Amino acid sequence: MRTTQRASTVVEGRLASLDFFRGLTMFLLVAEGALVYESLLVPELEGTWIAAVATQFTHHPWNGLRFWDLVQPFFMFIVGVAMPFSFARRWERGDSYAATLRHAVVRSLVLLGLGIGLYVVRAGHLVFELWNVLAQLSFTYFLAFLLMRKSTRTQLLVTVGLLLLTEVLYRLWPVAGYNQPFTPDQNFGSWMDMLLMGKLSSGHWVAVNAVPTAAHTIWGVLAGYVLKSERTSAQKIKTLLVAGLIGLVVGYGLDPVTPIIKRICTTSFVIVTGGWCLIGLALSYWIIDVKGWKRWAQFAIVFGMNPLFIYLFSELRGNRWLTQIARPFVDGVLGWGGEVLLGFVTALVVLWMDWYIVNWLFRRRIFIRI
Repeated sequence: MRTTQRASTVVEGRLASLDFFRGLTMFLLVAEGALVYESLLVPELEGTWIAAVATQFTHHPWNGLRFWDLVQPFFMFIVGVAMPFSFARRWERGDSYAATLRHAVVRSLVLLGLGIGLYVVRAGHLVFELWNVLAQLSFTYFLAFLLMRKSTRTQLLVTVGLLLLTEVLYRLWPVAGYNQPFTPDQNFGSWMDMLLMGKLSSGHWVAVNAVPTAAHTIWGVLAGYVLKSERTSAQKIKTLLVAGLIGLVVGYGLDPVTPIIKRICTTSFVIVTGGWCLIGLALSYWIIDVKGWKRWAQFAIVFGMNPLFIYLFSELRGNRWLTQIARPFVDGVLGWGGEVLLGFVTALVVLWMDWYIVNWLFRRRIFIRI
């Protein structure tokens, strides 16, 4: 990991829509860490439209899809979109394929180490758990790198193969107690967790999710090549939108056969969320890079320029520390407003403090990279 400083304008020569899409995803994640959504999921607001909206910022308990279930696919997909741009710069400046391969290996190992390390810090003792998005990304990123010089057809066939493999393993796994493909803790993914870690996730997550969700990162690479191509802006948007709509039709259409389940990343879930990823990228590209409406998006772009830092800061209890700073002042000013108001305003203040930190780094051209 290194800190880099550059004197030039950060967004110069960059795809601003990608920074925005990445930043918006990180903003949503940091807002969760600041307890913005949790502050609205309280008994006092139960049954109101506010609680209904806040529920969309929680994972679906099993079969179904909420907005919050899109955030991790967005994260994995965006990493893939950036790869054709970042590696092209390396190859253009003369780096060999062997050098970039070493970079990909090191980056994957660092991501794996950070993913495992986050669980160790939370537990307060050594544990081995592979459910974190960074640990999952270490696999999807490296696989996407190995494929990114292959043809579009090859990359698509690999993603189809990964999804078919997952489907077959879940449906045909013969081990008693783990042969119920779409039942929590009684499926192939749970068997793998017992084999790898000797335990199950309390939320029914499974580590083998890294295999089907590799499709998100590989599709991101293909989307990145579309944006990097010489096609017109209209052609790029049309390609992304058509592919996204196909994903929605196929994914939702599969739901009666293979349920949409985020916690085990079923085939239908991966396809439908891949569709939403492509549509989200197309809209971001149209709004930010084609229409040029960038000024309003600056709040998100600063998060997108330092995603690793702010994610680790939030996950390593940085927001708890900020909450301890903010809460006494909020109580002193709004103590008359009741616990719901205090909790929500405190969460917003913490989110603003997160933004202030990344904006301070942004203005000083300080970026944390792997």
